[in-house]
Formats: sequence, C-alpha cells, structure tokens
Amino acid sequence: MHVFLTGASGYIGSSVLRALVAHGHEVTALVRTDEKAQAVRDAGGRALVGDVTDTDVVRRLAHEADAVVHTASAQGVDESFIATVLEALEGTPKPFVHTGGIFTFGDSTDISEQSPASPPAMTAWRGPNEAVVRASDVRTTIVAPGIVYGRGAGIPAMFVGDGEHEVRLVGDGSQRWSTVHIDDLGELYVLALHRGEQDGYVLAATGDNPTVREIAEAGAHGSPVVAESVDASRERLGAVYADALLMHQEASGAHARAAFGWDPTRPSLLEDLADGSYVR
Repeated sequence: MHVFLTGASGYIGSSVLRALVAHGHEVTALVRTDEKAQAVRDAGGRALVGDVTDTDVVRRLAHEADAVVHTASAQGVDESFIATVLEALEGTPKPFVHTGGIFTFGDSTDISEQSPASPPAMTAWRGPNEAVVRASDVRTTIVAPGIVYGRGAGIPAMFVGDGEHEVRLVGDGSQRWSTVHIDDLGELYVLALHRGEQDGYVLAATGDNPTVREIAEAGAHGSPVVAESVDASRERLGAVYADALLMHQEASGAHARAAFGWDPTRPSLLEDLADGSYVR
C-alpha cells in the first residue's frame, strides 16, 4: 500500500513511519525541511518538502496514494487538511487515519470509545474537526492516544531527574494517566489502516494507568519528588497545559485489542522510566 503520511518527523509520526515501513508499505511523507526529508529517507520512506497547509499539494498526494495517515494534527492545520483529504478520497475505498487524543474525554476512571467528550481548553478545538471526519462517507478511523512515552521523549520526560535537582509533580500527583508506548502506538496506526473502518474510533491505551506520583518516583533517579498546589502547577506550566495534566484518566484499551488485534508488548511507563530509554 502506498501511504501519504504527515508528521513523519514528529514523535508519533516517526513511529508510524517505522511501523509502516516494517510492514512493507511504501510511504510518501510531506515534511517542511530538507533535514527532515533526509530523516524520512533514512527511515525507508520517500519525502517531499512542503507544508500540510498547501491544499494543492495535499490534494495531489491524497489522489496519488492508496491511504492517508495524518499525525501532524494541530489547531491551525486540521480544518483545511481534513476538508481537502475527504474531498480527494470521496467515492474511493482509500482509508484515512486521523489523530485525536485521550484528553478529549476529560476526567474519567473508565474511558472507552463511547465515553462522552469533556475536553479541557487545550484540546477543545479537536471536537468540531473530528465530527467532520466521522460524518464523512470516507473510510475514516480516529486514533486517540493516551499519554505517549518511550524512546526518552514525550510528556513523561518532564519527570526525569538527575539525582540532585528536585522533580516537581503536577498538583499532588494523585491523578492517574492512561499511557501508551510510542512503538506500540505506531503498530496500532498500521492496524487501523489495514482495518479501514467506516467511522472507526480507537483509544490507544494499554490499560496501564499509573499515578503521576508513581511516574515521577520512577523517573526521579534519586532526585527529591516534590508536590505542589494546583495554583503553583498552573503558574509554572501555564493554566491551559496544567489543567490538562491535572485530569484523572483511566482506560483499558479493550476495544483496540478485541477489534483490531492490537497486542502492546513494550515496557510499561514505570519500567521505561526506571530502567529504559529515559535513563541518562
């Protein structure tokens, strides 16, 4: 399958690129610089230097490909990109896999694909765009990742200590985060592409939901772990970002396993922080 991929140089997109190539797919990635284009080629893909806001380029690449995977999802990008891709794919069997996020569901101890949306201000913009994706006649799937970790990056890297300077929690650290390893996430995108559902939606969550305090203690490596007030977290991180990280979210990822055959095998977040890719 020839796949048009956005965001191939990013954290999620680079994992999707690796997974697609590993499964024998041909990938054309739209990237913004020659340096990023070389990284795509090094990973086994083809690269075109351009911008995802260029509707003429997006339309042409969507027509030329057998499928589209969009991981460069952003507030100033999605409305135009989605409209262009849906128009290009209308009346064809070509699948379109779009990127969402688990923040959409707000505070919940049992998030599933059927849970009501209650997004924080940081991701409220996703709702209208996702509604357009889901209402189309194109074979679409939205992949909604939990907190992504692995390869020494992602939000959990904020809790990696040096054994000396303190590691600050977000709030008191009692909230739980639903998590997914970046390489397991890449595999789920490939499965979603292969499945090619009509109005598919899948949470990318392994069922591992540690508390923020557990995450920080695993990554501290001897640094003191310090709680702070909600107001202090909002001042330090910015209110919009802090409010998202203060949410309590738990998910099992059961639908991804049952319907897509997803089998996440990478180390848990706590294991990776303690002994894996985050160790300096």
